[in-house]
Amino acid sequence: MTTPEPETQIYDIAIIGGGINGCGIARDAVGRGLSVTLFEQYDIASGTSSSSTKLIHGGLRYLEHYEFRLVRESLKEREVILSMVPHICKPLRFVLPHLKGLRPAWLIRLGLFLYDHLGHRKRLPGCSSVDLRHDPAGIPLKEHLTKGFEYSDCWVDDARLVILNAVDAAARGADINVRTEVVSAERKGAHWEVKTRNVTDQSTRTVLAKTLFNAAGPWVANVLNHRIGSNSSSNIRMVKGSHVVVPRQFDHERAYIFQNADKRIIFAIPYEQDFTLIGTTDVDFDGDPAKVTATDDEISYLCAAASEYFIKPISPDDVVWTYSGVRPLFDSGESSAQTTTRDYVLELDCPGGNAPLLNIFGGKITTYRRLAEEAIEKIEAGFASPGSPWTAGIPLPGGDFPVEQFDQLTNALQQAHSNIDSRLILRLAHGYGTRAHDLLSGVNSEAGLGEHFGAGLYQREVDYLIRNEWARTAEDVLWRRTKLGLRFSPEETRNLSNWMDGNAASMVE
Repeated sequence: MTTPEPETQIYDIAIIGGGINGCGIARDAVGRGLSVTLFEQYDIASGTSSSSTKLIHGGLRYLEHYEFRLVRESLKEREVILSMVPHICKPLRFVLPHLKGLRPAWLIRLGLFLYDHLGHRKRLPGCSSVDLRHDPAGIPLKEHLTKGFEYSDCWVDDARLVILNAVDAAARGADINVRTEVVSAERKGAHWEVKTRNVTDQSTRTVLAKTLFNAAGPWVANVLNHRIGSNSSSNIRMVKGSHVVVPRQFDHERAYIFQNADKRIIFAIPYEQDFTLIGTTDVDFDGDPAKVTATDDEISYLCAAASEYFIKPISPDDVVWTYSGVRPLFDSGESSAQTTTRDYVLELDCPGGNAPLLNIFGGKITTYRRLAEEAIEKIEAGFASPGSPWTAGIPLPGGDFPVEQFDQLTNALQQAHSNIDSRLILRLAHGYGTRAHDLLSGVNSEAGLGEHFGAGLYQREVDYLIRNEWARTAEDVLWRRTKLGLRFSPEETRNLSNWMDGNAASMVE
């Protein structure tokens, strides 16, 4: 039996997709005074947006493909995003060992010069040369790698960036619906009629919206052809990127960017204290994005590529976790997946003055905020007073402190909760920023945190994630709100899953 539909509600904007683009647009739009509803068929950030290389970066290799506009915009956004989420984003230095026979040193120097000067860099240090014979960065590398270059970008917790955009959008009045599938969307003159179904309880709902945004990521074509029924012929190239996580391969806190003989590059990045993240691949994909996984060939490729540089070879047997995502790139006819543009394309469909549809193709985590601004600009003529761009430098939840004062935040948390392990305090500070104070309010011992599920995850945090961040399953908690899945045993995972199955629904009714 299904629940009767409530009275139809009219929104300014309806958004399909709870990835970084959809949540970024929701936050921007509601902050301009527009009414917004968003529908995500799975969990927030459950698709491509939680499967990136975890970088806020200009895209050094995009310079080779003459994508100067994309690189310039990306470089400018690094410090903007860093200032918005200093708890989940941090500066990171990258070491690029020079390997003879690949890109010549003069070309790398030219690229790094452009990298330093295209983006109005203020906070991040500039590029430099590095002598790998004497620098700690050379210790884990093979002896013939004696010379390299160093530059700056930023690391980010991608899934939490998406979730914080959704949290802020909801706090400003947006209607965020997770595990809610859009069954159909049909133009009714000046409005879209959007029919949805909750995949948990099968309840249905219909809303009206003046504008529809298709931000479904790798499902963008599926939405067009099977939910909207447009039979679109838009050029979409599905490209899969896979990553592997292995035990930590080096002691310092810098990352590496390695060139390969096939002209691809891979990153080796410090990850979750005890691990190294290696990625990514670029292969064409044809299948269900919900079932994407790293193949044996991709895992072997990444291990072999890293082993060309590290003294200690990396084997597929060393891999403790893999993840993959599918990018819905705009296909401009390039011969290979790796040369297909990573820039975003916004396609407005507004026939005869009827209700607009904006389709979003491509995009990067780094440029999501600018994409959101441009998306609103595309449709703002349909609204009397849509407001001005406002998100640059406005902190996301928990990020309301200066970049340089993270240590002060951690110290204040430790002083206020002196009987709680300092490692847990540090993790909570990184994950929640100033909102860690709310999470820990009234608690001064680990006993006060409730049931311990494993690896420093307590009931108090799980309760917080259920009530404030739409977490409903163990996977939501262990792989998107945190990365504690790397440290959980199968038994601990089952125990958490059983607890959430029995408690999550009642906590949000």
